[in-house]
Amino acid sequence: MTELAPPLPQLLHADEGAALWFTGNLITVKATGGETHGRVTVVEFLNPPGFGPPLHRHVHEDEMFYVLEGSAVFHCDGAELPAGPGDFVLLPSGIPHTFLVSPDGPLRTLQITTPAGFEQFAAAVGEPATERRLPDPAPVDPAALAHAAALHGLEILGPPPSP
Repeated sequence: MTELAPPLPQLLHADEGAALWFTGNLITVKATGGETHGRVTVVEFLNPPGFGPPLHRHVHEDEMFYVLEGSAVFHCDGAELPAGPGDFVLLPSGIPHTFLVSPDGPLRTLQITTPAGFEQFAAAVGEPATERRLPDPAPVDPAALAHAAALHGLEILGPPPSP
C-alpha cells in the first residue's frame, strides 16, 4: 500500500482561490479534495439577494455553512433554520434541503462538505469567473444541472423555495 504524502500548508488571501460562476452565484474554492486527501472541500459562496438552490440532497456529503455576511433561511427535514453572520448550519447527507437568501442583500458563506467532492460538481456545472463580483442572473438549464448532479452524488428533488 502506497502512503499518501502529507498535505502541504497553504495560505489563501481573501481574493484567492479558483473562482467560478455557479448557478447564478460566485464561488471561490479554498480547499479541494486533492489538497485534503478527499476529506473536505471548502468553498466561499457569494449568493445574490433572493437566491435559492433547488431542493436537493447529497447522497454522500454532509454540507455545512458558516455565515460570514447576510442572512438566509435554510430548510432541512421540515425545519426552518434562519441564519445570519456568525451562525453555523449543518445539513446532514441524505436529507433534502435548500435555502432562501434574504432580499435585503447578498449572502456570503463558507460552505464545507465532507467528504470532499463538491468542487468537482461545481467545476462540471460552472464557468471560470474572471471578476469577483455577483454575476448577472443567467438561466440555469435544469436538465444539465440534474445530469451533472447525478454524476456527482446529488439528487435534485424540487424547485427552489418561494420567497
